[in-house]
Amino acid sequence: MATEKLVVIKEMELSNNCPECFNQDLKLTFYQKHRYGKLFDRTTNQVTHLIQCNKCSSDIYPIKWTDDIERMFNYYQKMVTPEKSSLKFTSLFYILILVLIALIGTGVYLFLEGIIAF
Repeated sequence: MATEKLVVIKEMELSNNCPECFNQDLKLTFYQKHRYGKLFDRTTNQVTHLIQCNKCSSDIYPIKWTDDIERMFNYYQKMVTPEKSSLKFTSLFYILILVLIALIGTGVYLFLEGIIAF
């Protein structure tokens, strides 16, 4: 089973007021989803975000955003460039492919020599 991990793409400090504690210490973080399995590593094109206050440690959801926070979010969202969606195979995948090719080659050889008959 593949495990999913959110990898930080970009992290910015915002000087906007927190809607909870009215402090000017917010952090905006953009994440990209990666999946890691035994046979492959996949980078997806899903990008998520989180705005968090550094003082009260509360997450600020879009429903509580002020116009200033939304304006800053839209500005920084345009600056984020995620990695391309890709699929990389692990060494276990290549080892299994080589073993499979060797077994097929051995079977064909034994069939042509007449040792195995179907």
